[in-house]
Amino acid sequence: MSRTFDVGIESLAHQPVEAQHHDAPSPAAEPIRSASPPVVNGKSFYIETFGCQMNVHDSEKVAGVLLARGYRAAANPAQADLMLYNTCSIREKAAQKVFSRLGEWRGETQKIIGVLGCVAQQEGEEIFERAPWVSLVCGSASYRKLPDLVAELESGGRRVMALDLDTDETFETEITRRDNPIRAYITIIEGCDYACAYCVVPHTRGPERSRASDSVIAEARRLAEAGYTEIQLLGQTVNSYRDPSPRSLNFVELLQAVAAVPGIRRVRFTTSHPNDFHREIVDAIDATPAVCDHVHLPVQSGSTRILRAMRRTYTRDEYLEKISWIRGAKRAISITSDVIVGFPGETDEDFADTVSLLDAVGYDGVFSFIYSPRPNTSAASMPGAIPEGEKSRRLAFLQERQRQIQIARNAALVGGEFEVLVDARHAARGQWAGRTTSNRMVNFVSPRENLLGEYLQVRVTRAGPNSLVGEHVD
Repeated sequence: MSRTFDVGIESLAHQPVEAQHHDAPSPAAEPIRSASPPVVNGKSFYIETFGCQMNVHDSEKVAGVLLARGYRAAANPAQADLMLYNTCSIREKAAQKVFSRLGEWRGETQKIIGVLGCVAQQEGEEIFERAPWVSLVCGSASYRKLPDLVAELESGGRRVMALDLDTDETFETEITRRDNPIRAYITIIEGCDYACAYCVVPHTRGPERSRASDSVIAEARRLAEAGYTEIQLLGQTVNSYRDPSPRSLNFVELLQAVAAVPGIRRVRFTTSHPNDFHREIVDAIDATPAVCDHVHLPVQSGSTRILRAMRRTYTRDEYLEKISWIRGAKRAISITSDVIVGFPGETDEDFADTVSLLDAVGYDGVFSFIYSPRPNTSAASMPGAIPEGEKSRRLAFLQERQRQIQIARNAALVGGEFEVLVDARHAARGQWAGRTTSNRMVNFVSPRENLLGEYLQVRVTRAGPNSLVGEHVD
């Protein structure tokens, strides 16, 4: 697979995406399964995406729905007839940014302005009150209805809204536009049945519902036929997957079935919940070379007391036992995590437990955030709020400690050779970039051209906290 394009080099795969633009024709598209003939209307759309990989993939689905209706992708928001914001409400900052973006269209009458995703599901009709120029509000469970919603607006409707959380839907669409020519996402489970005190996902995505395994494997085959070699399985709690079909595959069996699809060389999965992380997952990574040796296992806090207050269903010791399984594997599996600082009632001792957990695990990457209260969550009314200044101090301390850990861990890789899937080119630096199977970013030089999508051996010559530097080994 050789495709040429030039993009900036990102730092970490699980970095939440503050805003990603879907503004150009797809370099690769999944074949239409059963789409109706497109309606040629000459209109264009532009999508700005906030949030994680699931939101990015949702935007690919929305783009596919619109393309099937005859829309085309606009080069920028100004040129779009339909401007959509696919939103995230996991943190207050992300939700605020959406309304800031909406404010830029105040008084707009020539475009259809729409809000999709978690903020749409959470705020509902209130969006119309806060931003009267918005005419479309659609939650992630209702993307199949987008053509009808848009048609109603095109025929003179003023406002449309769809916020169903159908428990038998897994949000498949007839066509998905693939915006990444190197790796492809497949959603295998939607929603969440856990009740973490700080989390809005059960309210914005609904309860867990898994896709039938045959549907997942068939999609993987189509992607392999289209030239994709790396697939990432997605879910809010991806390892909670339970096959609703008579095959009754569990998560490990599905993981191995996707890895066995001819043409697929790498399979990733995110995000795992510690409660459903079993030793069999580690065994599958050991036994299946195509399953990448990287686990993202959010811990959120190193204090058992705070974990209980968060309703995280495990203790510090139980989490560390799962880490011991990973560290005991035959393959060297990299581990990344999520951490929240400043949860209500978090004492200095609780925070010290979190810092000590970083040292005990030796994470290869941590995405850390200040706690912010979210609507419809039990933590929002908990006593013991931590002052913002103290939360910021704790976050800075924790991030610096983790930075030092990453410097040491990456330095140990200097001199090693790793297989890298090339996924970016930084023309200004004269560098290519790619990821190892353990999800480490490697920036490297090579005399060859048109390397995108290729698997190469790279020798690491230098290391920083977030990435490695190397040279192509022929």
